[in-house]
Amino acid sequence: MAKGSNKAGTPKSNPKHSNDKNRANSVSKDGMRSASTVRRLAMYKTRPNRNKDGKIISHELQSKELPSTRIQPDRRWFGNTRVIGQKQLEVFREEMAAKVADPFTVLVKEKKLPLSLLSDPSTNFAGRAARNGLVATQPFADTFGKKQRRKKPKLSAESYQGLLDRAETVEGSFTSKADAVGPSDPFADIRPAAQESVFFKGQSKRIWGELYKVLDSSDVVIQVIDARDPLGTRCRFLEQHLKKNARHKHMILLLNKCDLVPAWVTKRWLHTLSKEFPTLAFHASVTNPFGKGSLLGLLRQLSRLRSDKQYISVGLVGYPNVGKS
Repeated sequence: MAKGSNKAGTPKSNPKHSNDKNRANSVSKDGMRSASTVRRLAMYKTRPNRNKDGKIISHELQSKELPSTRIQPDRRWFGNTRVIGQKQLEVFREEMAAKVADPFTVLVKEKKLPLSLLSDPSTNFAGRAARNGLVATQPFADTFGKKQRRKKPKLSAESYQGLLDRAETVEGSFTSKADAVGPSDPFADIRPAAQESVFFKGQSKRIWGELYKVLDSSDVVIQVIDARDPLGTRCRFLEQHLKKNARHKHMILLLNKCDLVPAWVTKRWLHTLSKEFPTLAFHASVTNPFGKGSLLGLLRQLSRLRSDKQYISVGLVGYPNVGKS
């Protein structure tokens, strides 16, 4: 006798929960869900399926095809990349040392160049002197190994009572000196300080924070200096910071307000400052400007060197009242 098939809508057993599809397809009077309602609600469910540990097992939008784990048989993956020998590095280091101080020489594609390898540790006199001084005072044989010696600390007192006695002695000597000198006016040497606002400019941490933001977001930094006092309006700390931490950024000195000094003074300052950085004379005026074309031409040359970028960002820095605006 053949097995009879269940008709549509006749459940095999009673449903175990509200989302169980094994139920009748007809709407009951007691408010239970029908099989079509359960299937429709399951269609709305798009959350991933997780195991008991919370790890995602499957997802509706997850690809069922596993990615290929094979490595492409290419020479690029198994050969040396950007490898240089010591001889080539020494030659490049000598050429770099001869050109690094030239303000009119620009290094192109510096991102692929390990600038940390170009600094010769033997030429770092400050670091070498510090290391030699440390080795001279604390040799390796006396610091490590079987023959190491522990240096006895120099203490002003051997016990707590000795420390108290020494404090009383110092206090007594100070009191005797004060009595010998006699009473004095504590406000005799105090002078009224100048409370002008110009003395407090540039001292807040917020201004220094804004300065570093400009340096980080700029490819070319233009330092505006006053032609009447070029050395007084230069920021040596800023120049050393760029040379040490941002060698890939360009620094330009803009000698502003050159109309307030004689022409021969401007010429000599240009000759002196151009030995360190590219320097331009500038005079901002609506009717008779000077130096605007030279500045735009220099920026255009620097943008051509940065061919990997669509545009370059320029930042203006300088002391107050030098003409940045």
